[in-house]
Amino acid sequence: MPRLRRRSVAVVATALLVSLAGTSPVAAASLDDTVLTHGAVGGAAVAVGDVIESNLATGTTANFYSTATGTTGVKCAASKFSATVLTNPAAPGVATESLDAQSFSSCTSNVFGTLRVNRVSVDNLPYSTSVDSAGTVTISGGAAGPIQSTVVLATLLGTVTCVYQTAGNSLSGVSSNATTSISFVNQPFTKVAGPATCFSSAYFSATYAPVQDVSQAGSPTVYVN
Repeated sequence: MPRLRRRSVAVVATALLVSLAGTSPVAAASLDDTVLTHGAVGGAAVAVGDVIESNLATGTTANFYSTATGTTGVKCAASKFSATVLTNPAAPGVATESLDAQSFSSCTSNVFGTLRVNRVSVDNLPYSTSVDSAGTVTISGGAAGPIQSTVVLATLLGTVTCVYQTAGNSLSGVSSNATTSISFVNQPFTKVAGPATCFSSAYFSATYAPVQDVSQAGSPTVYVN
């Protein structure tokens, strides 16, 4: 083969290899295209089994109010959740998680006749959780029982225990990449146990930020794709 032709063939082969390399291993390593990524939008995939955690956004409270537009009820200055990633498919799609723990503390009440809040707890964990590419977060009760919260109040007449459950056994929230947060607004609960001192309905609102993958070094922020 003449030397010029051998050089032309070599150039074409080299160009082809560079092209293939650019569309296969490099792209796969840098862009996972899964529903949940950490570090950036379109960043590294959140691994199945990773734990995602978040506290209340700075300067906010978690509220359980008696009406959707009022301010009477219980509010907590601290709250935290922890969830385990179960599936994280290609985007667009729906990732699933197990909500394993959720806590509320530093709670106060302005309900007439109450002296303090002894406890706010989340019952029947774990809950099933899904996050879709549009940013919709849906929480559903699992095998342990329905979504339920117990509020224990100290009142002028003694200790009062109020138990609430969600309508339809689900809660709906919204994930935002702009604020790396998950927000719940006026999610309705209905009283299923407790005396008349307990308000008949409770509307839950809270914003958690930043949402982080604590299984990874540095606990990078989680994004939805």
